[in-house]
Amino acid sequence: MAKEELTSLEQVKLLEVAPGRPFFSAEHREIATGATTDIYFVRTYEILKDLGLLNTEVTAEIFPRREGILAGVAEVINLLRGKKVEIWGLPEGSPFAAKEVVMRIKGPYGEFGLFETAILGMLASSSGWATAAREIKEAAGGKPFICFGARHVHPAVAPVMERAAIIGGASGASCILAAKIAGMEPQGTVPHALFLIVGDTVEGAKAYHRLMPPDAKRTILVDTFKDEAEEALRVAEALGPALEAIRLDTPSERGGVTPDLVREVRARLDGAGFHHVRILVSGGLTPEKVRQLAEAGADAFGVGSYISGAPPIDMTMDLKEVAGRPVAKRGRLPGLLPNPRLERLYP
Repeated sequence: MAKEELTSLEQVKLLEVAPGRPFFSAEHREIATGATTDIYFVRTYEILKDLGLLNTEVTAEIFPRREGILAGVAEVINLLRGKKVEIWGLPEGSPFAAKEVVMRIKGPYGEFGLFETAILGMLASSSGWATAAREIKEAAGGKPFICFGARHVHPAVAPVMERAAIIGGASGASCILAAKIAGMEPQGTVPHALFLIVGDTVEGAKAYHRLMPPDAKRTILVDTFKDEAEEALRVAEALGPALEAIRLDTPSERGGVTPDLVREVRARLDGAGFHHVRILVSGGLTPEKVRQLAEAGADAFGVGSYISGAPPIDMTMDLKEVAGRPVAKRGRLPGLLPNPRLERLYP
């Protein structure tokens, strides 16, 4: 047990938050020391320690309340790394059923009980985001999509969210740190602000093409000033073979991006000989909209709020063995629930 962990009420009382703290998110050290746990686990530690039971050997199982895609496993392992525990679980990215055991932790209660809050939170949030991303992937029918959700969540968790989206099936992420953590380069071109300041879509596109490195995709927004089909043709004529894609992000005030709009833009690009130009769609996309737009001819998607706003998947941790004896609270089955899909993850 690390000395800095908050395992007593006295330590909790002595914990001070620096005046003028600029951001309210937990720092890595605060998570690792238990500062984000629920206070009742600290009370439990004190009582069990006094009774000489703190390091009783136990086995805990974690199960979800609904089906989904599992994510957050790597963080749980890192949180408990170095502790005298054994961890079995489903690998990240695995589908799971409601009430299926997705993780099993065995060891002295004093080694991991304090972190139940953090463990469940890591799995619940990341699994919710990964599940939403998988729904988008299935709706896209094999066509790629990028997670654009960082702007909808607190910046402290934006990398967690977009990493979970990649686990769920996203082709990439716009958030710089999220992409780097996932071993990728961030994806995205420029916002409407560039074109509004430059004053013309084609001039902005030409400046982008001239100044950005060769590996930066030439994907240009075409809904800032004029009709999307008209702007798509203007940009395609200006950039020629260099143009990889146009992006449709028509605001809801103008009806959003519709299947008919995608069909028209595709037809006009093809009619002018620009068959190589792909169509990327973004703006309030849901699985249903993605499915419709993919059928209409959209080639790729940028999805934000559907993933970032996905509800966490409620996770529950139950002690199922205490000192080698099968146990359970009322309403649950005593002893370990078999799941042959579990793999040993740590050590």
